[in-house]
Amino acid sequence: MSDHIILQTQQLVKEFKGFVAVNGVSLQVRRGDIHALIGPNGAGKTTFFNLLTKFLPPTSGQILFNGVDITHEKPAQTARRGIVRSFQISATFPHLSVLENVRIALQRSTGLSFQFWRTEKVLNQLNDRAMALLETVGLQDFASTLAVELAYGRKRALEIATTLATEPELMLLDEPTQGMGHEDVDRVTQLIKKVSANRTILMVEHNMNVVASIADTISVLQRGQVIAEGPYAQVSTNPQVLEAYMGSAQAELENPYKGLRAFQSSDAPDFFGRGEMVDKLIRRLSDHDRFERFLAVIGPSGSGKS
Repeated sequence: MSDHIILQTQQLVKEFKGFVAVNGVSLQVRRGDIHALIGPNGAGKTTFFNLLTKFLPPTSGQILFNGVDITHEKPAQTARRGIVRSFQISATFPHLSVLENVRIALQRSTGLSFQFWRTEKVLNQLNDRAMALLETVGLQDFASTLAVELAYGRKRALEIATTLATEPELMLLDEPTQGMGHEDVDRVTQLIKKVSANRTILMVEHNMNVVASIADTISVLQRGQVIAEGPYAQVSTNPQVLEAYMGSAQAELENPYKGLRAFQSSDAPDFFGRGEMVDKLIRRLSDHDRFERFLAVIGPSGSGKS
């Protein structure tokens, strides 16, 4: 394994009682890159993340981090090696302040994580470092604000701050801009680019504008397999990718509404439901005489929407 490869999977497979969610994925993530993992719903992206972080054991295959086989390690062991992830659903301590959230993440490096009966003053030594991290993500003015009171985009920024507090070597970001408005998407995109300095980021993302603007390499999953890999300019014109997303190799990935036809849920591209794309799509459809009412079905990944 070359020194410039930080993470490598070899023929990684995950089966669920006969259903193959991840099917022979061999992936290499270059050190210092922002590597995006994209694909339609059900392609296996989150399952692949769960294999990397040991929330799920693989059926077969191998995972190497810095040349070391970590395939059968526990989640805590993997995290201590410097592989830290965020989740699709915002995960903060809602009734603690923004500063306290970051301070908790910093405790591990001090050996204070499980010393529950010590005075809070002991933790004040972490305040300067916590404030520096908040400044990095643009939350220094919200240090005393309860996390539950933050806007969604700022909660995502807080999650990135707590992730940085663990000093990760590899950050795994699972749909970091999911559910955000335009301004928050831009803010978090720039934040990811900023914190990628001297770090490696592997991210699942559906917003093609985000992927195009910051990803060095893109891997496309479909039905548990990698069907294309490379920079955005190459991947966005790949016939297999266009077929997977648009139902036609003649479509354009960057403009999903050009020549829009009637579609069903089975062939609608997943990124229709992301950011400005859904705004434009609904406005276009609402002007059509055939559509009188819109029904939205929402829920997190795996809730059964499709």
